[in-house]
Amino acid sequence: MKQLFSIFIFLFSLCSFGQIQHCGFDFTSYLVVDVHENGKSENLDNIKITLIDKGGNEVININNSLSWKDANKPMIFSKNYLISKEGEKERWFFPYAKDNYLLSVTSTFPAEQYSIKVEDLNKKFRTQIIELNSFNLYILCSSENEKQARKFGPRSNSPIEVVME
Repeated sequence: MKQLFSIFIFLFSLCSFGQIQHCGFDFTSYLVVDVHENGKSENLDNIKITLIDKGGNEVININNSLSWKDANKPMIFSKNYLISKEGEKERWFFPYAKDNYLLSVTSTFPAEQYSIKVEDLNKKFRTQIIELNSFNLYILCSSENEKQARKFGPRSNSPIEVVME
């Protein structure tokens, strides 16, 4: 019985060494946008940020081809929100973004093919269109982040800064 148990443990350990540990954010990246007034650091409310194509059209997430959520709907950013309870340390739904706007995309998202349209719903600020680049993505799994770190140029995992005028 002891030998059978030992053989089982040995085989189990061999199998577990062959497994690769996965990151909780495998297959997902984020676009994060920091929208504020010139000279101020607080993010603005009542802002609509939409993913658009080169022709200026709203991008539809056809069959989850660009994001794992909201299939067949326009790709619109949402504002990050607090998930901590009263009296607890401040915790955000997406901890890397604080009070910014964010959009979940696939890890294969071709950022260079798209732009973002930033609109003030109160009509106080002018609408801006900003082209995206691959370095605008938040790459959260270490293997992908290491690949990005070896590249020359701007680094990933920093928000797209939009100063409203």
